Amino acid sequence: MPEGDSVFRLAIRLRAALDGRELAAGELRVPRHGGADLAGRQVLEHATHGKHLLQRFSGGLTLRTHLRLDGSWTITRENRAVPRRMQPDVRVRLATTTGTTAWGVSLPIVELVETRDEASVVGFLGPDPLRSDWDAGEAVRRIGADCGRAVLEAIRDQRNLAGLGNLWVNEVCFLRGVHPDRPVGDVDVPRLVRLAARMLQHSATHPDSYQVTTGDRRRGSSHWVVGRAGRPCLRCGTTVVGRGLHPGRTYWCPHCQPLG
Repeated sequence: MPEGDSVFRLAIRLRAALDGRELAAGELRVPRHGGADLAGRQVLEHATHGKHLLQRFSGGLTLRTHLRLDGSWTITRENRAVPRRMQPDVRVRLATTTGTTAWGVSLPIVELVETRDEASVVGFLGPDPLRSDWDAGEAVRRIGADCGRAVLEAIRDQRNLAGLGNLWVNEVCFLRGVHPDRPVGDVDVPRLVRLAARMLQHSATHPDSYQVTTGDRRRGSSHWVVGRAGRPCLRCGTTVVGRGLHPGRTYWCPHCQPLG
């Protein structure tokens, strides 16, 4: 599942292809906005908040999209298009007057709002380590507000800290030696938040380290616990445990992350 760093990197790609350009066509192929036409508007900027992408246009409009499990964006050059087999799944088509086109495919959330009303669709989100207004103290306060909640669920809650998905919450808990079910009140939350922010920021801004937590990019070795259920812990050799189903599966090492 795409996480905050995935969307941050996506925004960089779309920014290079679209920002400052006028749209020759702007289609939203969803029932709610089927009649909307963004043609003639200029793409002003791309921003992110957590896993949400915000595309701002002249005239005071913002397009909010979310990738969830299956969504993606593809950019094509002049006189090119996505393959015919993908056309039925296109939800957004933004074609610039210079020929570049961005295609939003299988997007589960496509919402057009007034830019001044962005808070109505993303205002519930907590602080995001990838934004300039990142507030670690506020994230700590929100996470610590429920001392009895399991720490993994607390840091995965987008209302507390935006941008951490299943990969990062599992890996952060491992690196801090914290069992995912340990109550928030028994955890050093400031240190946990600092580590989570640093890891997300590094992944978003260093291409060679994108979603690599062990420092080893080889297949099967890039994560400490995620995807390793039933296999030896890379640190101590104990069998890693997995619980639940994808995409929200929980992983931990019983030795490195004791519950007590």
